[in-house]
Amino acid sequence: MADLGDAKTALHHYLQGLREDLIWKLDGLSEREARLPRTPTGNNLLGLLKHCLNVEAGYFGTTFGSEFPTPEELISMQAYEEDPQADWYAREDETKDGLIDLYHRVGTFADQTIEQLPLDAPGRVPWWRPGGQDVTLHRIIVHVICDLARHAGHADIMREQHDSAIGLRRENTNIPQDHDWPAYVGKLTKLADRFE
Repeated sequence: MADLGDAKTALHHYLQGLREDLIWKLDGLSEREARLPRTPTGNNLLGLLKHCLNVEAGYFGTTFGSEFPTPEELISMQAYEEDPQADWYAREDETKDGLIDLYHRVGTFADQTIEQLPLDAPGRVPWWRPGGQDVTLHRIIVHVICDLARHAGHADIMREQHDSAIGLRRENTNIPQDHDWPAYVGKLTKLADRFE
């Protein structure tokens, strides 16, 4: 097990866990199920993954002066201008397995930046507002962890709505086994109804 007493190792550990969680939430889903909008604003599980891989490629690449080896696989700034939601859904020519593979490769690319640079290494986020663009690797790792954690929570809820698959991690769901969920929901509903 990694030495989580070291700040960089701990941050990297939690980032890697979030990546695995996002991929896990796609397990067993068909192409349609992975792409199907789950909210009124079109959020979908595969789109979340695509967004997160583009986030990591940008923050751990461009910010520190490097470019993902196959930039044509990512969303370009021009594509965002044409469709501001371009990274939130899979195009017809993209597949679930292809985007998972791409995320693995983006993760390897991001890991190289994290491993090669010290936490205080300077970077510049060109798409942030002037005056706030100068950052450190430490700040970017924390920023990306926060972003991915938020989206992993979205994925948790969307997957539960789809087929009741719940849990924190594949190896440790952190959920009571054989719990009477309908009774629990009924209990919470009664509590809420007292405030009508």
